[in-house]
Amino acid sequence: MYIYKIVLDYFINTIGIIDLGVRIQDLIKEKKLKQRDVAYDSGLDVENLRKYVKGKQEMKVSTLLKIVRALDVKIEDLFNEE
Repeated sequence: MYIYKIVLDYFINTIGIIDLGVRIQDLIKEKKLKQRDVAYDSGLDVENLRKYVKGKQEMKVSTLLKIVRALDVKIEDLFNEE
């Protein structure tokens, strides 16, 4: 878990929390999912997921990992825009 914390901190500090949210939103769209479904699969409230996606709320590493699992992607996919 510690390595993910380092990766998340690096990503937020260099790319920004808003860009992290944009990338999550892009993955949701690419997979043709709805935010409410990703929130449910992540065990999150849909409003909190929306705040993360909009960059209005920072997330814990554990939250990011839940979202990544719900999207069925690797954490590295947040860095790779294809």
